[in-house]
Amino acid sequence: MKTLTDHLTQYAAYHQDPRNVATHFVGIPMIVLAVTILLSRPGWMLAGVALTPAIVVAVLSVLFYLRLDVRFGVAMAAQLALSIWASQWFAAQATFVWLGWGLGLFVAGWVIQFVGHYFEGRNPAFVDDIVGLLVGPLFLTAETAFALHLRLEVNAEIQRRLGVAQRVATEAAT
Repeated sequence: MKTLTDHLTQYAAYHQDPRNVATHFVGIPMIVLAVTILLSRPGWMLAGVALTPAIVVAVLSVLFYLRLDVRFGVAMAAQLALSIWASQWFAAQATFVWLGWGLGLFVAGWVIQFVGHYFEGRNPAFVDDIVGLLVGPLFLTAETAFALHLRLEVNAEIQRRLGVAQRVATEAAT
């Protein structure tokens, strides 16, 4: 099983251009919110708690994140909880509003993502590994932590691995 550093290093290799990373800070939150909006219907009452597909997907995602790293997992849980909370408003609206916002954010988020990958000159990470769809939001959380001078040991290991990979690629090309 891949570790936190394995996943983040692989994802970071596809995101070296600062313009690409910047587009991800806009596009990924839009996509996450869109998915939680679209999965916020239908809802069922289970033991007095409203259960939606968004909650089920979020819980499974958080389990993945917690397995990788407790601190980042808690941060991801908080972000997903906030997204689900916001999505409830959209889910309570007329179908046109709910679907319009969900699909609109989803499409706009992906357009922004692909613009970023145009700058990068490389396909999105999920093309080679579908788990990249889960790692993308985690990557943004990690990048934010690194910018705040948190978890610098994780960042140092990612940068070390990226440096090794770049040296190997350069040697193979010569």
